[in-house]
Order: sequence, then C-alpha cells, then structure tokens
Amino acid sequence: MSALTFLAIEHEDECPPAWLGEWWQEQGVTLRRIRAHAHTPGAEADAIPADVGDADALVVLGGEAGANDDADYPWLPATRALIASAVEAGVPYLGVCLGHQLAAVALGGEVRRNPLGMATGLTPVTLTEAGERDPLLGPCAGSVAVQWNSDVATRLPGRTTVLATARDGTPQAVRFAPWAYGVQFHPEVTPEQFDSWWVNKPSAADPVRKAEAEAASSAIHAAREELRAQWRPFASRFVDLVRDFRREPVSPAS
Repeated sequence: MSALTFLAIEHEDECPPAWLGEWWQEQGVTLRRIRAHAHTPGAEADAIPADVGDADALVVLGGEAGANDDADYPWLPATRALIASAVEAGVPYLGVCLGHQLAAVALGGEVRRNPLGMATGLTPVTLTEAGERDPLLGPCAGSVAVQWNSDVATRLPGRTTVLATARDGTPQAVRFAPWAYGVQFHPEVTPEQFDSWWVNKPSAADPVRKAEAEAASSAIHAAREELRAQWRPFASRFVDLVRDFRREPVSPAS
C-alpha cells in the first residue's frame, strides 16, 4: 500500500505537530502542513482548503483561540467547514485541544469557557467503559497527558461517544464517528513547548502563577520519556486506523 498523507492545520507557531509529526514521519506519513495563522489574504499558501484533496486524514492542532473566536482568528470558519465536510465524507480525523473543540462546534455541539477554571499540566487519562473498548484510546488506560485549556465542550454532537473524562468531569477524549476523534489533551506536546505556553510568558511573572508554572513544567520534563512511550503507540494506532479506512472505506452513514 502506498504511503499516507495527513493534512495538518496549525494555528500558531507554538503549536506544531511536534512529537506526533515526528512519529508519523517515522512511519512514512507525509505531513502536509497548513500554517493558517501565517496566511496572507489573497495568497494560496497556508489558506484553509475547501476539502482535504488527496490527503488520507485531517489533523487539526491546538492554539490559544476559542472555537468561536472568528473575529480574531478569521480562518476558523473555514476550518470548521473543512472539519464538517471531511468527517461527513468519512475522512479519518484527529482534533487536538482546539482541534477537538472546533470539531465539536462544526458537528453541531457547543464549546464554552470552563466554569471550573483552566486545566493545566500533567493529567491522568481516565477512560470510560466505551474508551476502554476503543481501538485508538483503549490501550491508553493508566496514561498521563499534558493539558492546557480554558474552554471545554459543554454539549457534544449527537452521535459522539465520550471515551475519557477529565478530573472535573468534562470530556477529555471523544469519538465523533468511527473515523473521527477529538482529544482535549496534547499527545504531541514536548516539555519545551509547554514552557513556551506558560513558563516563558509574562503571566508567569506573578509569584503564585510562577510557582504553579514551574511545578507543572518540572513534572512534565520529568515525565518526558514516559509521555513518549505512552503516546508514540497512539500515533501508530491512528496510522493503522487511517490505513484500515483507506483499504475498506466506511459509509459516513454507518
């Protein structure tokens, strides 16, 4: 079978594919990256396409934007439309953090600010019964992951299955369709990326916030090899899912 191509949508410099990109490329996947935040109006480069073209899967990554922040991030409507059309067409999908939230909205759900506050740092992945049986998430039982989010999906699209929940009970991983997943955590993130989101930001200058940031950073740096060992197989299983769907396309109505 020929090599796979993943179309990856990025929203900011600090949120590249990172480890996921590394692991997929090790498996021969071509990563076609769209840096939406770098798009110049009127130019084709980094514009959100109307469809995935010949790509075998769509991956939408994270960023500081909210899923409905269209005024400040003008490419979001086109991204939601792309997600909706891809999932409806049966194209395998993986949304990470903002990508998960954008899919929730694009497919008919709702995303709002979490009233319980921001989720940050190293977090256990707590699977539901459905999650334990899921081919992509099931083997992640007992894993930890990095979270960094203020918004959560408060209403999920109708056919969604919750696969994991965060400590506050909000959806941590979901299956929108047999070929479409969203994870609120960051399987791709390196410790250095996390530091760029928090430790190296002006907000960390506050003594309390600085202590929180440094503690979270220390835990994530210490867990580097554990995180790589846990999430590299996840990346590989997503490749397997994409190969299976390309070999035996499944009707979106199923």
